[in-house]
Amino acid sequence: MADFGGDLDAFRTDARAWLEANFPHALKTEAGRRAGGGDARRWRALMADKGWGAPTWPSAYGGGGLSRGEARALAEEMAQVGAYNPIGGLGIMSIGPTILELGTEDQKTRHLPGIARGEKEWCQGYSEPGAGSDLASLQTRCEDKGDHYLVNGQKIWTSVANLADWCFCLVRTDPAAKKHEGISCLLIDMKSPGVETRPIQLINGDSPFCETFFTDVKARKDDIVGPLNGGWTIAKRLLQFERDAIATGLGGGTLTGPASAMGVEDYARSYIGLDDRGRLADADYRGRLARHRMENQAFQLTLRRAANESKSNQGPSNAAAMMKYAGAQIAQDRAELIVEALGQQGLGWEGGGFEDQELAQVRGWLRTKANSIEGGSSEINLNVVSKRVLGLPDPK
Repeated sequence: MADFGGDLDAFRTDARAWLEANFPHALKTEAGRRAGGGDARRWRALMADKGWGAPTWPSAYGGGGLSRGEARALAEEMAQVGAYNPIGGLGIMSIGPTILELGTEDQKTRHLPGIARGEKEWCQGYSEPGAGSDLASLQTRCEDKGDHYLVNGQKIWTSVANLADWCFCLVRTDPAAKKHEGISCLLIDMKSPGVETRPIQLINGDSPFCETFFTDVKARKDDIVGPLNGGWTIAKRLLQFERDAIATGLGGGTLTGPASAMGVEDYARSYIGLDDRGRLADADYRGRLARHRMENQAFQLTLRRAANESKSNQGPSNAAAMMKYAGAQIAQDRAELIVEALGQQGLGWEGGGFEDQELAQVRGWLRTKANSIEGGSSEINLNVVSKRVLGLPDPK
């Protein structure tokens, strides 16, 4: 990457020219993105070669080596031409930044390039059947066997575990220690003997989550991230990265789920209609839509201010919990407004009488119900804000 000497205008011009020359026209439409194929594979390879799948990561680990300002400019230019980042997932949003900040040089060299190029899928082994919000109660055992660790236990709600190459997993390495102090963060190869995954079907028909079972699974001794029995600190830091990434993707104009080329206002105009003054015919809906737009605008401006104020590479803070909470609420409000605007066309699940976009919005609306659960529930995030941002005492 050329050294622009902090000149964002020069970088922006260069990025715009590259995007216009390389982003496949077929991928500008929702149908084209769903189809995937050769254009999608070529775009993924081009972005990986450029390092822009992980734009702010060092080039030595497969990233683009961009400053935060350059990364924001790149995102804006991508939005202008209808482009998207084809490299993402939990590797980019969660474990990658954590390894980059807290991992060993060997872990960075072995794991980060595959994440940055989108060649390795990662899943998160946190929650267990008896350890959800009280995550520190986890019981998955990790025993030191001299030249390797041996893992036994079960995880639940493991996103894309059935497709993942690796798992960043919280395990109990010292059963005798206090529950927060005997936990370690271990990287586990999901192709190892003894790993079993069972997809869980969600209300919207998708199965992105799994039950995951570890039975005498061997893991490398040098794949503990951070200190042995220091995994709770690692876990909290990783969740800050995750919440920050989720918040950035919420609100705005997209649903978490099937994307739509239309905005909520477009659906409202098409399905509710306009009065003789050119306004939405439903005055109550019009007022709620206006409030939603104002809240989302405030949310987006706050995200941008937080990014602009981050002058160092220290990454997100506990304030990410506040942004994730707000973003989840905004995304859910938006999905509900769209389905309400659809009227009886918002009752479809499959079959004739419904357009693809209508069916996608119904399933997308159901998917947004998880926005206030994943990455820490809204209740947990409010607790984080009250204790660690506002400094409020625990209730008596």
